[in-house]
Amino acid sequence: MSVKPGLYVVATPIGNLGDLSPRAQSILREAAVVAAEDTRMSGTILRLAGSEARLVSLTEHNVEQRTPELLAAARDAAVALVSDAGTPVVADPGGRLVDAAHAAAISVFAIPGPSALAAAVSVSGFPGDDVYFLGFLPRPRGERLARLTSAALAAGVLVFFESPNRLSATLVELTTALGDPPVAVCRELTKVHEEVVRGTASELAARFVATRGECTVVVDTRGCGAKDAEVEAVAAYMAEMQRAGARRSLAAAEAARRFGVRREQAYGLWDESSDAART
Repeated sequence: MSVKPGLYVVATPIGNLGDLSPRAQSILREAAVVAAEDTRMSGTILRLAGSEARLVSLTEHNVEQRTPELLAAARDAAVALVSDAGTPVVADPGGRLVDAAHAAAISVFAIPGPSALAAAVSVSGFPGDDVYFLGFLPRPRGERLARLTSAALAAGVLVFFESPNRLSATLVELTTALGDPPVAVCRELTKVHEEVVRGTASELAARFVATRGECTVVVDTRGCGAKDAEVEAVAAYMAEMQRAGARRSLAAAEAARRFGVRREQAYGLWDESSDAART
């Protein structure tokens, strides 16, 4: 097989190595260079594919320095971008390389396959037509709550990645912020100890006080407050209060009273008001 020069975005298994597609294996064998965030895991994938490509690291710390050499290689040969697991660019630094390739008029090709995001939505039982993906949540509690509540106002289903050490605490925060919504915790997807557990956020917080493995959380927010036109009204009110110099907490409390939404939901829209003001 002969492949065109360019950047190939190659999905790799999220756990079970049997999920590496024949097409992905073929591209990895043909690639001159493979860029990966974790070269140890990706080295295993390359050996499985029978690839002799040069493997280079692409991390948050070196993406700016690595990009020019990778783009230069992609002008003459196939360069593959892989992530630690799953589809690249989802919660990894590869997005900047893809963006730079488009800016440099270098062809970009998708080699689709495993994705923890799609897999978790597919087994959650929640609707898949109104999904908001948050990646990894911010670590500071205030930022995390604001992110969750503002996203819940905008979509029917939220999906995010969480570490096992923070999972229970985050589920408790979901209970506080969104009124104990239905949740599916998808742990160790496609691996030996895979489990998908559904329940309310409070129920699962107690269950996952101590756990291990990679976790993807799917949250059904459809019963969690204002949507659509009401969101715009609450957001407009919070923006107006911000321009008037009001305190965030007091504005959120008043918005909750006026519009019948949870205080935390209105609180989360304050940051969106700030972003809109800067654009």
